[in-house]
Amino acid sequence: MGSRIESGSCFCGAIAAEMRGEPCWICYDHDDDCRRAVGSPLNVWVGYRSNQFHLTHGTPKSFSKTKGVVRTFCSECGTSISYVDNGLSDELYVTIGFLDNPARFEPQAHAYWRMKLPWANFADDLPRVNDYSRGRDPAFGDPIDRTS
Repeated sequence: MGSRIESGSCFCGAIAAEMRGEPCWICYDHDDDCRRAVGSPLNVWVGYRSNQFHLTHGTPKSFSKTKGVVRTFCSECGTSISYVDNGLSDELYVTIGFLDNPARFEPQAHAYWRMKLPWANFADDLPRVNDYSRGRDPAFGDPIDRTS
């Protein structure tokens, strides 16, 4: 799993975690669902295998608006922490704002590029994917449909 250990905590410190090993994916996300959940014009999600994420302090609150997607956050300060999507087998995504050293996580692509806000400009040459940037099990539908 590698020797890399990263840490993260919410704004008030009630929730803390360690991530052990290399991330499996790092991606800008322009999806409006995530934009609302995180409270930002876009987010960067840092993906890990589920067994790489370990809470070290506190218990996040969870919420689901989309079939198969569960988001976690701190019930004290509201910091967005992570999401798990049952359509992405064994992957857990941590929001870059939760991480103690966000500069260590360079995105590899842009997801939901078609939802990018028109005033957001990027000079990078990363792939721009109009939907999910990961292979997602179609049995769970497209989260953009928000059927739950």
